[in-house]
Amino acid sequence: ETLLESELFGHERGAFTGASAEHVGHVQQAHRGSLFLDEIGELPATIQVKLLRFLQDRQFCRVGSTQVRTVDVRFIAASNRDLLQAVRERVLREDFFYRINVFPIVVPSLRERSEDIPALCHSFLLRRHPGARVTPEALELLQHYPWPGNIRELENVLERAVIVAGSASGEDSPVSIELRHLPVYLRDSATVLPTATL
Repeated sequence: ETLLESELFGHERGAFTGASAEHVGHVQQAHRGSLFLDEIGELPATIQVKLLRFLQDRQFCRVGSTQVRTVDVRFIAASNRDLLQAVRERVLREDFFYRINVFPIVVPSLRERSEDIPALCHSFLLRRHPGARVTPEALELLQHYPWPGNIRELENVLERAVIVAGSASGEDSPVSIELRHLPVYLRDSATVLPTATL
């Protein structure tokens, strides 16, 4: 927790064992910009308290210092868990939740927006493997899989499929991802889907 606090707010030299030099934290580095914290629902309670104080008045002290510093920061947070449920379970402080819940944007999981999968596949392949494509049959399966690992799982599946398809077609041929290049667990999932969807 001390290291996390130091990463966020910085520390003075000698503030703790191994702090051999002054360190400017992310909060101060983000002055007049944006500070993005991912997985906000996983923060320890002590850090939630310190962030709550910071968010109330945009002031903080580095670890090992009493000097109050002020910054102008746009704070953006993300989480893959239900933060209201985390409040009910007392994992997330209620006051902290209401402080960060100013303008919530809910992004549905991939299984709730399967119509986005073709565009996501195209974007990923264009960025990482230009020239690679997904056959209509493979794309249909990708659209019917429930994606418990969300978009990260989709990216990993495509990366794996490109490797498998590339080794099967030879290095000079354009990569075409077919059903047989997708992982077995994905292909097996098609057997439990209603036949009308395939």
